[in-house]
Amino acid sequence: RLSSFLVHPRRGHLDAVYHIYGYLKHHDRSTLVFDDSPIKWTENDFQCYDWTDFYQDASEKIPSNAPEPRGNYVQINAFVDANHAGNRVTCMSHTGILIYLNKAPIIWYSKAQATVDTSTFGSEFVAMRIAIELIESLVPIDGPANVMCDNNYVVTNASIPSSTLKKKHVAICYHRVREAVASGVLHVAWIETSQNLADMFTKSLSGNKLHAFCQKIFY
Repeated sequence: RLSSFLVHPRRGHLDAVYHIYGYLKHHDRSTLVFDDSPIKWTENDFQCYDWTDFYQDASEKIPSNAPEPRGNYVQINAFVDANHAGNRVTCMSHTGILIYLNKAPIIWYSKAQATVDTSTFGSEFVAMRIAIELIESLVPIDGPANVMCDNNYVVTNASIPSSTLKKKHVAICYHRVREAVASGVLHVAWIETSQNLADMFTKSLSGNKLHAFCQKIFY
């Protein structure tokens, strides 16, 4: 979050920069490995439903002038999270996204949301919409992208067609996500917060928890 104060830094930000350099100095042996092997998911990991009655013409939008893909199809795996009202001054939520190409991390996203949301449900759906935009900009993949979210209510509303929206202020993000699921762009599964790697991009974590997440990304 220090990048938010580049124009007008405040007192204490320099100490935070020293802390970052101190961390990097003591963790100089971490290596980012690009593993091209896919994750072996099972049929029970993701729920599949018929969306015909809700989004009849839903299909993945591919530009007509898109170049022909070359090479093998790949697998997209993504972790999505949001820290609701994480900013104590503006109460804005913070989005965190980590996207893997097979087992190789290629995109990490950490940014404050543009508007203030009144519920965790809404901020999580905003994060899901941003993840869709990032996923759709990538290369052709083998089947839908596999998206992990630690909010069970969001997973249910994004995966089950018969789920109804009770919070109208998130209607755009809600239908954007559901339409992407119906068109086969992605499917969503629940994951425990302790296993959601995107959590480290939304807020400050304890040293032990941060180290545990980093061990799952670095080698």
